[in-house]
Amino acid sequence: MPNTPDSPQPASDIDPKRLALVATASRNMALILDAGGCIEWVNQAFEKHTGYSLSAVRGKLPSQVLAGPDTDPDTVSRIYRHLFRGEAFEEDILHYTASGEPYWVHTYCTPVDGADGVEPGFVVIQTNISDRKNSERGLRIAASVFDRSHEAIVITDHLNHIIDVNPAFSRITGYSRQEVLGLNPSILSSGRHSREYYRSMWQSIEKTDHWRGEVWNRRKNGEEYVELLSISRVHLEEPGKHYYVAAFSDITALKNHAKELDRAANYDDLTGLPNRQLLEERLRSAKAHADRQKRSLAICYLDLDGFKGINDELGHDFGDEALRMVAERLTRSLRSGDTVARIGGDEFVLLIQSEHSEPLYQRILTSVSEPFDMAGKEVNLTASLGVTLYPEDDTDAEGLIRHADQAMYAAKEKGRNQFHIFDPGQYAFRKERRNLLMEISRALENKEFELYFQPQLRMADCQVIAFEALIRWNHPEKALITPGAFLPAVANSHLEIPLGQWVLKEAIHQMNRWREAGEALAVSINISAPHLMDRKFADYLEGYLQSHPEVSPGQITLEVLESTALEDTKRASNVLARCQSLGLQVALDDFGTGSSSLTYLRTLPVDVIKIDKSFVRNMLTDANDRAIVESVIFLAQRFDHPVVAEGVETLEHATALRNMGCNLVQGYGIARPMPSDEVLGWLDNWRRRIHSSRDIRELQTVSEQGEGI
Repeated sequence: MPNTPDSPQPASDIDPKRLALVATASRNMALILDAGGCIEWVNQAFEKHTGYSLSAVRGKLPSQVLAGPDTDPDTVSRIYRHLFRGEAFEEDILHYTASGEPYWVHTYCTPVDGADGVEPGFVVIQTNISDRKNSERGLRIAASVFDRSHEAIVITDHLNHIIDVNPAFSRITGYSRQEVLGLNPSILSSGRHSREYYRSMWQSIEKTDHWRGEVWNRRKNGEEYVELLSISRVHLEEPGKHYYVAAFSDITALKNHAKELDRAANYDDLTGLPNRQLLEERLRSAKAHADRQKRSLAICYLDLDGFKGINDELGHDFGDEALRMVAERLTRSLRSGDTVARIGGDEFVLLIQSEHSEPLYQRILTSVSEPFDMAGKEVNLTASLGVTLYPEDDTDAEGLIRHADQAMYAAKEKGRNQFHIFDPGQYAFRKERRNLLMEISRALENKEFELYFQPQLRMADCQVIAFEALIRWNHPEKALITPGAFLPAVANSHLEIPLGQWVLKEAIHQMNRWREAGEALAVSINISAPHLMDRKFADYLEGYLQSHPEVSPGQITLEVLESTALEDTKRASNVLARCQSLGLQVALDDFGTGSSSLTYLRTLPVDVIKIDKSFVRNMLTDANDRAIVESVIFLAQRFDHPVVAEGVETLEHATALRNMGCNLVQGYGIARPMPSDEVLGWLDNWRRRIHSSRDIRELQTVSEQGEGI
């Protein structure tokens, strides 16, 4: 069909000489490489940028000409792999001119396939991006200075609203970055300075764009401090735009020389830490401040484990040096505004007004346990830490220290290098748990437990592929009790393995009863981490399977909770591999709820992945949960594992999951967990309902009749 006046002219109809003008006139560097990656031609922009003429580079590899001492060899290797494979690619790479000057280029390369009589090779277009790279480097340096500065830095807009602070600001003031964004720096005001003082400060800034002086301010915890402050007004190119940059350092220590006279009364001579008298004073003040601010305090009582042995073995001088080192480490482990006190012997008390949490308590213990050298001998210390929290523990300063001391002794009972948190109601709780465990033990003896079963469905043909075994407690007085009401008490107790063995035996026994009734049904069985890691687990399982040869091991799936901590993943992997060698399958249950999802997926021999119901139930309304479900399905597909979605409650859930690539589902939308004697009847009813339909969407009427999807 002939070209019309409005239709674009094909490139093949344009004079090749005019097309060549494009490469000549372009400011981008252009290269033509032969099929081996050697330079055949370069344009004038290349010659101008690099200082190399065409005759100097023809027949050479680009790296032979342009690479220099700081050119990344991995990038060069990547480029050669693309050239070898005949692939198009884009890369940023550092090149050097003929005079040795470095410059950055963005390289785009596309292969020429040799069609229409054109020799095969590559066309390369390079754009000089040195300015961008230098700007990025400058920004990185500035950001590093901002983050690493020992001085606090505050940036405010023209209305003096805080738009950024550095980590030193948070360390000095106790305020996090998120807490102060958008606020006025006056939140730090101590109230010591008059309005005239601040008016004079701003007059100087307006006149000279700068002010420097000393200011008393107040930390987040209420403690006052003095800072050496410098404020500069910075003008940008935009009309009327300016910012304020304030930098300050805490010089309180320099201002406290006058307090040295009462140091002997308030500080420990050996370590320089506050003594008990000053600690109680600070604790009373901290309590009052916490009440005003609706905040909490942590009072930690720390005692060194086996410190007497250090004194006996190395002498008191070495013992004193060890105490000084411990004091220094404890001080470094806390933030400004918190208190470390030595109240006698090898006992310390920490008053924490800022962030306090179990990871912090563990970091405190870790700081003490790090070995240190003493007279050429490596010394190892550990500590026991007791913690009480105010206002949960609402008593006076002396009582708080006493309760922390009691918690410390509880920590010692756990063993070395442990912490324990005081709980006013802990004794009642322990008694309640102890009574519950006694009831569970009695229930095992009286056969009060039974298994319920929930079906798992394959959506492609609506066939039930397995049933998950779920424990229930038929309490003689409280009726049916769900596992959430008693399994937490069993966790990490002496009953965890016996109860797990009962579930395993009962599930296999039930499979045998169904087989005798003419149904060979597959069953999934939950296994806790302590049960799995028990040294007799695999032997016990193998022996029980051998005593039930009529049960096919291939129809048994062991579900390992992903949210359960497997401390020895190598041993767990060996145990699961042995289970697989017996013919069983392994499922990673509640995937995505723990902190080691990818580690377990990579290291454990897993056959099936189960998506936790907490994500599935909300995925239709929560974009984050939907993204998690999609990611788990994608991971399962990449690892070539079937994936089962729990918590499927509606047809919409099932349809969405199928569209995502998940074909196996489980949940109330199919059926609630049922007693074992109801399974075969339910299964027969289900099969009759799907007999005339092979598509899950046609089962809407079943859902409407309360029989599941």
